[in-house]
Amino acid sequence: MSQLATQPKLVIALDFQTGAEALGLAGKLVSLVAPGQPDLWMKVGLELFVAEGPEIVRAIKRLGFKVFLDLKFLDIPNTVRGAVRSAVKCGADMLNIHAAGGLDMAKVAVAARDEAFLEYGAECALTEKPLLFAVTVLTSMQDVDNPILRGRPAAEVALELALVSLAAGLDGVVCSGQEATRIKNACGQNFMCLTPGIRVPDPSASADDQRRVMTPEAAVAAGSDFLVVGRPVTRAVDPVGSARDMLRRMAQA
Repeated sequence: MSQLATQPKLVIALDFQTGAEALGLAGKLVSLVAPGQPDLWMKVGLELFVAEGPEIVRAIKRLGFKVFLDLKFLDIPNTVRGAVRSAVKCGADMLNIHAAGGLDMAKVAVAARDEAFLEYGAECALTEKPLLFAVTVLTSMQDVDNPILRGRPAAEVALELALVSLAAGLDGVVCSGQEATRIKNACGQNFMCLTPGIRVPDPSASADDQRRVMTPEAAVAAGSDFLVVGRPVTRAVDPVGSARDMLRRMAQA
């Protein structure tokens, strides 16, 4: 295992089409990473990374944030090995693969992360090994008529994939908050859970394409170590206030 989450962290999903939009929002949130404040991370996903490349990771880190590079690698082990090395080289503090790639692919990803940290860590100003997570079941998936779940409950499949990820030496998994407690009980409290689909109670709000959603309080109570929030902050009239409210709810939980 790499570093452990001592308290739940908030991760803001910068799901924008351009670097200018992403950096504009991140710049507004810089005040929340002052000394003594809870850690606040930024997430760079496929849309933004494809548009801007590795430089967007470096630019966000220069603002003082840690970066979760959310590219969900799934390929033959040798290809994943190269992708993981490149992700570490660009300075990502956290990255992920798909647990569906199997035990061998996951083990190769762990080894590649370790090698790349030794080779590039100082160059990329990484003081700790980047965290490596595995995606279990996407929070947009439902149990019914899903070819991946094949009629099985998402919680059951997520737990199986979490156990494979633990055996491979990963730091944790990406899962719904609804699965976090069960995964923690089976894999140990040091095995971390990163939870997307965080929503605050709001009858007028939509869950969008997220299906298995949870409030920040409930996710923390369930054992989630990282809470990923996108549109409730990035599309808010007052993103700083919304992020601060998320942090307050997490701290109270």
